[in-house]
Amino acid sequence: MLEGWFQIALTLLIVVVITPFLGGYMARIYLGQRSLLDPVLNAIESRIYRLSGCQAQENMTGWQYARAVLFSNVAMSLLLAFILFGQGWLPLNPTYLSSPTWDTNLHTIISFITNTNQQHYSGETTYSYFAQVAGLGYMFFVSAATGMAVGAAFIRGLTGRPLGNFYVDLIRTITRIHLPIAILITIVLIAAGTPETLGSPIIVPTLENPAISQAIARGPIAHFEAMKELGENGGGFFAINSAHPFENPNPLTNLIQIMSMVALPASFIYAYGVIANNRKQAWLVYGLVMFLFIGFVIINGIGEYNGNPAVNALLGGQAPNLEGKEVRFGWAQSALYATMTTGTMTGAVNSLHDSFMPNGGFVTLSNMLLQIVWGGQGTGTAYLFAYLLLAVFVTGLMVGRTPEFLGRKIEKREVVLASFLILLVHPIAILLPSAIALSLPSAPDGATAQGFFNGIPNPGFHGMTQLLYEYASAAANNGSGFEGLLDSQPAPSALWWNLSCCFSLLAGRYIPMVSLLLLADSMSRKQPVPLTSGTLRTDTGLFIAVTAGVILILGALTFFPVLALGPIAEAFQIARGG
Repeated sequence: MLEGWFQIALTLLIVVVITPFLGGYMARIYLGQRSLLDPVLNAIESRIYRLSGCQAQENMTGWQYARAVLFSNVAMSLLLAFILFGQGWLPLNPTYLSSPTWDTNLHTIISFITNTNQQHYSGETTYSYFAQVAGLGYMFFVSAATGMAVGAAFIRGLTGRPLGNFYVDLIRTITRIHLPIAILITIVLIAAGTPETLGSPIIVPTLENPAISQAIARGPIAHFEAMKELGENGGGFFAINSAHPFENPNPLTNLIQIMSMVALPASFIYAYGVIANNRKQAWLVYGLVMFLFIGFVIINGIGEYNGNPAVNALLGGQAPNLEGKEVRFGWAQSALYATMTTGTMTGAVNSLHDSFMPNGGFVTLSNMLLQIVWGGQGTGTAYLFAYLLLAVFVTGLMVGRTPEFLGRKIEKREVVLASFLILLVHPIAILLPSAIALSLPSAPDGATAQGFFNGIPNPGFHGMTQLLYEYASAAANNGSGFEGLLDSQPAPSALWWNLSCCFSLLAGRYIPMVSLLLLADSMSRKQPVPLTSGTLRTDTGLFIAVTAGVILILGALTFFPVLALGPIAEAFQIARGG
């Protein structure tokens, strides 16, 4: 037991150590300051700006920045659609895969452009090497960079600076942050045993009967894997994602993947402190997120270490819950990975979340419902500071002090945008399709049915968790699957899941992005006011504690009823021996 907790503690210590170095570097990039890569990249980026017609020195308003995000994402989606629908006649297709159904392609396109990478297909049997590398791999970079660009614009606006230029932020994020780090990660992964090849699947005889052959899928996995985690994409080259020995061969690659997930979102908080010239506040906010994360890891870890009471009774003693887990990772690294992948909105998995104890279902769902522990790249940090704005307003009302943040007044427009973002859009994107899915007639696995059915073969509280998880994963742009749903072809319910999840994917990505940019634009236009004895300080431990209370209370008021019908009720059922 102690060894597992020590592994978790050591991993989190490494996160804390690298944060100021990477966060300081990111701050310099988004402030347009000099960096080590300038001699190489300045000339390259200048040529990109000239070829694209981008006016690199032109600052955008909130609406202009939002339109640039939307228009560019539409163009990227069309390129991906061309690749996926045409994969049958495009190169690098050694197994001669044809294009899947239109609804699977549509869901995949929207899922990957929104940095969600929710997969209703098996990668190695659905998409070719070209589709995965040139199509989905391309989205790994541009969708992640879009989120980081919006996060950078939000922070600049929050601190009174111009929002900047979306195209400049997008390009600099890819060339100066994603590409250099991804190259280093790829080299380490290859050295650690992750394949990187364009060779066809290998045909080998089976151990049980040498006369029978088996095809072992492989591919250009190492570089795909690097950006999968670093960009918080999460889409696996194989169906079982990072539980596959080619995607995640050993404990070293597992550690690298965990660090890749959290490195940028954690450092983004520190980058805010540098940009705002208030590192104290950044470390306090960082401590708040780390506190919540450690709490979730402990809840999840205790559930997995104690195991299932029914199984323990059969064994005659306590044993960790190893169902759905890889032995090379064990209960501790599986619990940490699951908490990290849902906290950072990455969505990669090294174990089956469906097999976790109810503690794990509660933690992974809560991460995606809150979206700030650690949150998505850039946008997660923006969500976190939207909570801070609400905490400033609520606290100011309670104590009768002026609601200000960084010397700028928090007024009706800011409160409306922050409330709309946190209390309305996200719940609707999850709860509305969930309610509709529950009202649809169901059918058992493998049965044929006319029209839609909900495709939830698992009844009871666990089935409720599966349902909520699917839409929470889509709305939070996480993409991981609780699994157990009939959401892939040829199940008749696949059409329902593909189309309904598209609603949650789009609503959970673009409405919050536009709201964040308008909120940042509004803050950037405000005149700073001098500090007085009536100003509420936001860089104190007391205020951060109040913010934690606001986050948990708002989250509980919004989502506790559905959590009570899912993992919480299942935990009581298991405790009673049901």
